[in-house]
Amino acid sequence: EARQGQAEAFGTLYDHYAKPIYRYIYLKVSDKILAEDITHEVFLSAWKNIHNYNFQGFPFSSWLYQIARNRVIDYYRTHHELMDIYEVKETNTKLVSQPANLDPSLDFERVKGALHKLSTDQKEVIILRFINDLSPVEVATIMEKSEGAIRLIQYRAINNLKKLLND
Repeated sequence: EARQGQAEAFGTLYDHYAKPIYRYIYLKVSDKILAEDITHEVFLSAWKNIHNYNFQGFPFSSWLYQIARNRVIDYYRTHHELMDIYEVKETNTKLVSQPANLDPSLDFERVKGALHKLSTDQKEVIILRFINDLSPVEVATIMEKSEGAIRLIQYRAINNLKKLLND
C-alpha cells in the first residue's frame, strides 16, 4: 500500500521502524539532534523512493538500514568527523542479543572503549548484529557484502573485543 502512495501505510512503516533506525544512526554519529535529522532524511528518502522498493526476500528494514548507512557515510564524507562512541550512554542503547562467549557482566564503558578500537566494518557488524538484532543475511544486504564476509567480520570483531576486554 505504501508503494502505491498511501501515506497512512507509510506512516505505519515509520512508526514500526523509526526507533531502531534512529538507534542505529545515533550509535554511528553520537549526537541526538544529528541522529534525528539523518533519521528524518532516511524516511524522507524512503518515502520518495518507495515505488522503487522491490521485495527480494529480505525484510523492509534491510532497505531502510541500507539508506541509513549511506546517509551516515554521506554525512562523514562531507563533515570529516570521527564517530565518538565514548559519548554514547548505556541508557541510549539496548543490547538485544549477546555475542557468544562474551561475559554479560562486562562494564558498558569498557565495551564502548573496545568498540572504538575496532575497524569500521567490525563496529558496524557488531552494532547491526547485536544492538539492532539483525541476521547475517540482513547485515550482508545492508553492507553490500556476502553473508560469509559478514560472518568472518563478526568472528574477527568478537575475537578482537575479547582480546581488548581481557587486556
